[in-house]
Amino acid sequence: MISARALHYVFKIGNRAKNIHFFREILGMKVLRHEEFTEGCDAACNGPYDNRWSKTMIGYGPESSHFVIELTYNYGVKEYALGNDFVGVTIKSTDIIDRAVKHGYSVEKVTDETHQAVLVSPDGYRVFVVSESPAPGTDPVQRVALHVTDLERSRRYWVETLAMAQLEGSGSADSKNKKLHLSYDKGKFALELVQLGQGTALDRAKAYGRIAFAVPYDDQPKIDQLIRAANGTILTPLISLDTPGKATVRVIILADPDGHEICFVDEEGFSALSALDPASNGELDKYIAKDPFQEK
Repeated sequence: MISARALHYVFKIGNRAKNIHFFREILGMKVLRHEEFTEGCDAACNGPYDNRWSKTMIGYGPESSHFVIELTYNYGVKEYALGNDFVGVTIKSTDIIDRAVKHGYSVEKVTDETHQAVLVSPDGYRVFVVSESPAPGTDPVQRVALHVTDLERSRRYWVETLAMAQLEGSGSADSKNKKLHLSYDKGKFALELVQLGQGTALDRAKAYGRIAFAVPYDDQPKIDQLIRAANGTILTPLISLDTPGKATVRVIILADPDGHEICFVDEEGFSALSALDPASNGELDKYIAKDPFQEK
């Protein structure tokens, strides 16, 4: 049994200025913390790059209670090829569309039963907007959706091995809509798995992301044992990662049957690392202003 909570999804971004404008001014998120690194991450947090990079956590509230977005920027990398692995992030808001129109962002109207509009970030990541207010005390970020090539195989991995719960009414591998909603917290945040069309290969390309969950420190070795027993893929065995001036965390990085990366970080270390840093917003703007690779 795994006791976990969803933390964030990682986007690689090529232009911090444009992306921060989109996430702050259009989506209405707040910068929660910002960290700069002089060399690549031992757990490939910034992808397969051994260079200076930065991490910006942005969302609608503290990381202790909200699912947020991690914007990973590699200095000198201006763009990433998009694959078909990431479907989109769903947000409830009555304000996003008005702000998008005001700032000249394209808004695609859709008519399915769950989404009212789609926005596209500067790097091509889709944001599905549900034009209603989130319930009091809940997070506007509802779910992240990923494509898979075999929905039943993915269900077995996420539900039977990683112990996520399948939410009622989310369909099945044999259902017409070909999607599943899974959760560790009874649906406060859901991971949506969407079946690709028959014969369509999954391409993670260069922009592939990573979803992260927190688990108790003592449970991380159990995850290692579960994955090894199931002959699953461990990309990075248990390893401790340092952040300059902040707490050290231990992580284990997995890959699901389609190669989607999954990070399980220790709750104790992450709780200290992810403390809200009010100075981060200004620090991020300062780094953007002096970035020699950034479009002005």
